[in-house]
Amino acid sequence: MNMQVPENPVTKNRDDFTPLVIISCILVTCYLTANIMAVKLIGGFGVVMIDAGTITFPISYLLGDVLTEIWGFKTARKIIFLTFACNVILVIATFVGVLLPSPDYTSGMANSYDMVFSYVPRIVVASLIAFLCGELTNSYVMVKIKEWTKGRFLWIRTIGSSMVGYVFDTGIFLIIAFAGTIHLKDFFIMLGIQYAVKVVIEAVIGTPLAYLVIGKLKKRDANSNG
Repeated sequence: MNMQVPENPVTKNRDDFTPLVIISCILVTCYLTANIMAVKLIGGFGVVMIDAGTITFPISYLLGDVLTEIWGFKTARKIIFLTFACNVILVIATFVGVLLPSPDYTSGMANSYDMVFSYVPRIVVASLIAFLCGELTNSYVMVKIKEWTKGRFLWIRTIGSSMVGYVFDTGIFLIIAFAGTIHLKDFFIMLGIQYAVKVVIEAVIGTPLAYLVIGKLKKRDANSNG
């Protein structure tokens, strides 16, 4: 006798949930990866320009755009908060690893681990607040642009919403993380370069990928409803 339990409800189409799960998982992964990569600073001529996480971070905005476009702002907001929670777990878990003892013969590896994951509280707070404000702003602005353009010109809302979101993300992070610790000139150089790099990556890579992913998902939805 085949009985269904309340914990496992059966839907007409089990595959309906798959794209949302995949995109959400990739978004969480990209953001956590970007935060770990941020330990590596990239610069030249004695000036820190960007951190390595800047290269992968725009992908999370791309996926945020996809979530907002296909599933709406409420769903995107839930995933953003989930990503935020996952980052808190990462920070706590890896910091606990710093506190745990290790054998003497692994001191080299342990010291390297400690250097990467001995988070400066100010940096952690800056990263968390900046991500939350930036992503929520990005999704909200994308919805508003979609309303203003009556659903046309996807590229305007992907790039436009990201440009607004990056103002909050980059600005908040740098202010909280570095205000008062670096020269004002270096601060504005970092701000300008990081913002410009993120926008360029969004325009050149993120938006074409958004068109591809959103197009496939809408086509899939149309076929399933047809």
